[in-house]
This record gives sequence, C-alpha cells and structure tokens, in this order.
Amino acid sequence: MKKLLLVSANQYTVPYPVYPLGLAYIKTYLESKLDNFEIRLFDFVGKNENDFIQYLQEYRPEYVGVSFRNIDDVNIYKKESFIFHYRKIIENIRKYSHSKIVVGGPGFSIYPKFLFEFVKPDFGIYGEGEESFHHLLMALENNTDYTIIEGLVFPTEKGTQVNPRTTFFNNLDLSFDNELTDFYWKESGMLNIQTKRGCPYKCIYCTYPVIEGRKIRTLDTDKIVDTLKNLYFNKKIDYVFFTDSVFNMCNDYNHELADKIINSGIDIKWGGYFNFALLDEKLLVKLKKAGLTHIEFGTESISDTTLKNYNKPFTVAEIIEASALCNRLDIDFAHFLILGGYGETDETINETFENSKKINRSVFFPFVGMRIYPGTRLHQIAIDENKIDLSDDLLEPKFYISNKINLDTLKERAKASGRRWIFPDEDMSAIMDKMRKKNKKGPLWEYLI
Repeated sequence: MKKLLLVSANQYTVPYPVYPLGLAYIKTYLESKLDNFEIRLFDFVGKNENDFIQYLQEYRPEYVGVSFRNIDDVNIYKKESFIFHYRKIIENIRKYSHSKIVVGGPGFSIYPKFLFEFVKPDFGIYGEGEESFHHLLMALENNTDYTIIEGLVFPTEKGTQVNPRTTFFNNLDLSFDNELTDFYWKESGMLNIQTKRGCPYKCIYCTYPVIEGRKIRTLDTDKIVDTLKNLYFNKKIDYVFFTDSVFNMCNDYNHELADKIINSGIDIKWGGYFNFALLDEKLLVKLKKAGLTHIEFGTESISDTTLKNYNKPFTVAEIIEASALCNRLDIDFAHFLILGGYGETDETINETFENSKKINRSVFFPFVGMRIYPGTRLHQIAIDENKIDLSDDLLEPKFYISNKINLDTLKERAKASGRRWIFPDEDMSAIMDKMRKKNKKGPLWEYLI
C-alpha cells in the first residue's frame, strides 16, 4: 500500500488555532478514490520541526502534500512572514525522505509561480486541490501525462509552468480526524465547515476570487447536515463556523440549509462571514432558528466614500440598519474594518469613527493599511502610484497606506468614539484563554465589548 502524508504547515494561532479544513476535504476526497493508499495528516499547530522530522522518518511516505494556509499575519504592527518556515518544511522532506512533494493551499494559490520557485517542491496545485491532486497521483502512479492537469504547477525546460483552471468542483464529503477534532474543540471551541465556494464580488484588495474563483458553487446541503449531525451526536460538538467567503449569498440555498438543520434534531450553534448585501430580516430570523449566534461582518469602512473606493457592494445606511436588526434579533456581531486603505483620508476615517457611535453592542476589529496581493485591483493601483515596484513579488508583507491619514492618532480617535475598538497589536489571549477555561465556545469576541 502506498503512503501519502498531508501536512498542514500553519503554526499561526491568533486569535485561536484553526482546524486544517482544506486538507480535511482533500483527505476525505482522496480516501474515497484511492483504495491502495494509506493517507495520514500531520498538523504543525502545537508541534515543531523535530516532531515533523521524526514523523517523516517513521512513516516513510511516497508522497507528501503540504498546505500553505497564510503567507503572513496581515498585521502591519508585526509583519510576521511564514514563507521561510514553509521552505524549511520542504527542505526537511527532501533531506529525510524520498517523497514526491506537492504543495498547495490558499497561501500558495495567491503566489503559485513565486512560491513554487521559492520553496522548490516537485509540483504545486493552486485553487481547489481535490480533483487535481487525485489526477496527479494517478498520473505519477501510472507514468502517464500530468502536464494537462488543471491548476498544476511544475518545472519545464522553459521555466515554471502554471496551468490554467477552467472548471470547479462542488461534490464534497467531509470527515474529521478524531484526534485533531478533540484538540481543536478544546483549544478553539469550534470546528469549521464550508457551505459554498467562490466569490462574485470585486473588492479591490481581496484574494478570495483569486483562490476560489468568482463562480459560486454551493455544496450539498444533505452532506453538510450529515457532517453536523456526526459532530453533534458522536463528538458532542455544538458550535461550528462556516468559512464561506460570504455566507449570505445564494439565499434560496441558505433557506434550504437552514430548514434541514432545523429539521435534523441537532441543537448546534454557528457563525459565519457576512456582508450587508442580500441581507434581510426574513433570512436572519430563519438562520437564527437554525442556530446562528455570531456574525462577522466584512464591513471595511463606515464611510460611503471609502466603501465606494474599496468597491464594496453596500452603503453605510445598510451597515447601520443590519447592525440594528442583529441587535433586535439578539445575534452577536462584530465589524472587521480596513483603516487607511486606498482613497482614505482623515476625514473618511473620522466619519467611520463617528458612524460607529450609531452601532450598539458590537466590537470593531480594524486592520491598518491594506495588504497588497498579486492578482488584485489594489496591486495595479499600488504600481500605478509607485508604492511598489512592478517586479516586487509581494511575498514579504507590503501594505498600501494612504498618504492622507495620520496613523499616529488612529487609536486615540477610535477610543474617543466610545466604542470597543481592538487593534491588531492588542493582545487578547489572556481573556480568550480565561473564557476557554470556563468552557465557553465560539469566537468569544462578544465578551470583549
């Protein structure tokens, strides 16, 4: 029997460790297709380089797939890069095994060519990995042509080849590793699941369309509910977070999913990422009945001028109205913002702080500056404004910061609003740990208000 080791390279645990969901989907899919493979998962959270080397030497896999979740911490105050850790993993696989190495994951999918050449694996896969990885393994096992596989990245005599991706996948089962499930339930207070992939919006800074494509693919509602029932009845897990780029898209589908959760007999609570487009009271009432307790809004700004500059599909009036609706329905919600991005001025930031006063019982998480990623509209804007060079690969964190704002007074102005603003350099780990020890589940930011 052949051996495949899937490696979650992520070690970042702020504000809490996140279950390696992408690899769980891939492992579940490959196990259904590869009867002659033993597939294991190694997770770097809570483990170190020596642990990995020992595991590698003991397991001796023929193939190793490594997932890169994040490139850096997206924190302008720290700018912690993870790419050297990723390269070290590949070097150790080379040194301590004879495995074929395949890399992928959301971080890799943003930089397929640059990261491939930086970490030097045998192959890479950008975008959805399930089918492409399966096709690659079959081609390698049968010595057939792999060069036509969608999303495949590989070396040629002319340089690195990045195959285009034209088709997408939505027929997904999901099973969780028992040991990892116990760990993440204890340490994070939640498990993660997708209900849909893809994002049709065109926010100037966002990488979701680069990673998942713009076409929305909804996943099978019965399979999702079966997964929830398994977690609830067999593992006593009663909180999950839906990791869709934006949950409130395809709302006929969301109503169907909510109805099936309600009829399933499970009392499971959940949260997700929402925006203010396609959001109404009828939907929220149904979702709350199905267990919705937490909404994380990708608000980005509470200034109409800045929302337009960011190309957001909603207005300040909709932000305030939806916030009031959540309060009426007793649904906890937090706003995530970007201060100082493209087109921002001190006037628009002051408008954001002033409008935050109109929102009660919420917490505000601002990122400062916009992380510049290749393939986004912001990337071209930054080049046009000479903030970065055309040749910059952007692997090291680079931020777009408007030259019309005063960064030094941001925190002071936020505090003056009288609302709870938590900047990226504020350490909330002690409070979070205290709540976890009290067996509180979910994201827990509602306790920070």
